[in-house]
Amino acid sequence: MFDAGPAGRSGLFAGKVAIVTGSESGIGRETARLLCANGAAVVLNGRNAERLGQTRAALEAAGFAVASYVADVTDYAACEQLVNTAIDAFGRLDILVTNASISQRAYFADMQPEVFKQVMDSNVYGSVFPLKAALPHLIKWRGSVTFISSISALNGMPSGSAYCAGKAAVANLAHTLRLELAGTGVHFGVVHIGFTQNDPEKRVLAADGQPVPIAHRPPRWQKTQAEVAAIIVRHIRRRRQRTVISALGQLIVLVHTYFPRLGDWVVLTTIRRMRHFYE
Repeated sequence: MFDAGPAGRSGLFAGKVAIVTGSESGIGRETARLLCANGAAVVLNGRNAERLGQTRAALEAAGFAVASYVADVTDYAACEQLVNTAIDAFGRLDILVTNASISQRAYFADMQPEVFKQVMDSNVYGSVFPLKAALPHLIKWRGSVTFISSISALNGMPSGSAYCAGKAAVANLAHTLRLELAGTGVHFGVVHIGFTQNDPEKRVLAADGQPVPIAHRPPRWQKTQAEVAAIIVRHIRRRRQRTVISALGQLIVLVHTYFPRLGDWVVLTTIRRMRHFYE
């Protein structure tokens, strides 16, 4: 058992150890912060060493128990080292949140094949590889896995083909693993996030693979990163199978299930009238 320090000796996740991929910034950073605030020790992860170091320093300054490892989660060997970091630093692993991913802002017909593959790899193997490396430890401690998906996986989104496909894949993966590993006591859940406020430097991939700003989203439709993190942490605590964030997400589920043609009509209408929403 680790000594989590003054800020981590009590809380809903006291004594637990978590890995949050893509936690150098954004939703991942705020999820890691909230897990720490609720008593967990957290291993941070990202590809940008400078940002990762800044996030780790901020959490350590708050008195939290953290470690970090720079890793591209589409590299299985790097994921093994990420998991080893958790075991070496804290002796166990209870929670995995696969948050790291790359998004896009490009129509399918325009995308270079290698760009499509890069987005898919990030969203699929970026969840599969950390889980594969972590699974023996999660089984040992009857732990929890949460895949971060998107409401765009529920009904598709123009200019997001690879992203939507990847996010839908991990939702189906979670269902499959619940069946395959039902006797292990491991929790497999999915959180479908909606529109969320992004860090100013947030970038997605254009059709040629160049990083570009994310498409416009009306601020009134966006939740803060802290609000989304709170929902994710509540999902983990309750060991839920699926959480769909926002009224818009719930509406998409309803329409996609019972009125799919209406859903397609709404999307096609917004493409004509609100192209800036996608492009």
